[in-house]
Amino acid sequence: MLSKKTQYAFHALTYLADNYSKGPVLISEISQERQISLKFLENILLELKKAGVLGSKKGKGGGYYLIKPADEIALAKIIRVLDGPIALLPCVSLNYYERCENCQEEVCGLNRVMADVRDNTLKVLENKTLKDILRNR
Repeated sequence: MLSKKTQYAFHALTYLADNYSKGPVLISEISQERQISLKFLENILLELKKAGVLGSKKGKGGGYYLIKPADEIALAKIIRVLDGPIALLPCVSLNYYERCENCQEEVCGLNRVMADVRDNTLKVLENKTLKDILRNR
């Protein structure tokens, strides 16, 4: 399940995508237009900036902006930045692998099923972009 944080991130990112040609957008504008707490939004946008999804400009005419066009921002990247692993079990995570407690992976049927779930989920999320969200509104 997507966290509220990630859902808000997608709301903010779609707003930035809608305003891509206008340049940097103030956090207060995004907050007001998408009805997201200003403080919460500041933290979200800062994380996305650190991850290389957003850029920012200070001073007059400043704000946040997408570094790449919406069709180059994979949904999987945003989810991983804000929510961490996409896999439902830590033992099948590609980027955040951890052995499950009391598990024998070599004979675990759940592990194999969840690996298939992960692969199919990733197939969708890595091939869908922010632009797909914009198209489906």
